[in-house]
Amino acid sequence: MGELQQTIIKALNVQPEIDPKKEIRIRIDFMKDYLRKFSFSNGFVLGISGGQDSTLLSKLAQLAIEELNEEQEGNTYQFIGVELPYGRQGDADDVADAIEFIQPTKVLTVNIKAAVDASEKSLRDAGVAISDFLKGNEKARERMKAQYSIAGMHNCFVLGTDHAAEAVTGFFTKHGDGACDLVPLEGLNKRQGKQLLKELGCPEHLYLKKPTADLEDDRPALADEEALGVTYEEVDDYLEGKEVSQEAREVIEGHYIKTMHKREPIASVYNDWWK
Repeated sequence: MGELQQTIIKALNVQPEIDPKKEIRIRIDFMKDYLRKFSFSNGFVLGISGGQDSTLLSKLAQLAIEELNEEQEGNTYQFIGVELPYGRQGDADDVADAIEFIQPTKVLTVNIKAAVDASEKSLRDAGVAISDFLKGNEKARERMKAQYSIAGMHNCFVLGTDHAAEAVTGFFTKHGDGACDLVPLEGLNKRQGKQLLKELGCPEHLYLKKPTADLEDDRPALADEEALGVTYEEVDDYLEGKEVSQEAREVIEGHYIKTMHKREPIASVYNDWWK
């Protein structure tokens, strides 16, 4: 195992093997402790996409809320799941299945199409015609903006689904899905997230489906692995300290170095990570 691989594994807090039951308990307790510490808040908000990561974190959040309410013998705490389609979501059936599995305290739907299209038009009127890729970033940021507005009106924190396989590649939108108040899935890779969902009794099709950010109009449901140029199996093997092909290693480490700015504090004269 190379020096950079060891550095990345340590930085992202990845373990080569996990006990799913233990990890579920650790992450539920973390969320409960966070709400107890910051008593001005009474819950969490998270967008539910129908994919593995949001399904896992939403279920853990709902379990944390139910435990807190049971301990306090009341209904003080809540988890708000948010559907955030751009027009009509192609995998809307998976979203519905995820919501059925999660059973959120409350479900809200915010269609972001009008807001994203208005932003694109405003830029175009200013002489800036954004690419389809950048419009995808607009979608991610609009979704997070909506979640923060909902959280503000309900005195909640916004959860983030970032995990080790996403963090190492920087495969998230800066100030979009990368913006949040806490990241309870940190340290898990994609494979380990599946283990937790299996332990939680999640319908298999939700965690075995092809991962996609689904942000581009020209390439709908583009597979994450196609966009990244490496498979999640290879990313997970790398994060668990296993040997991967030289080609996969170069792609993973290239993503990690190139996206350092997404994981570090905003560059200033008082930090030097960027030098």
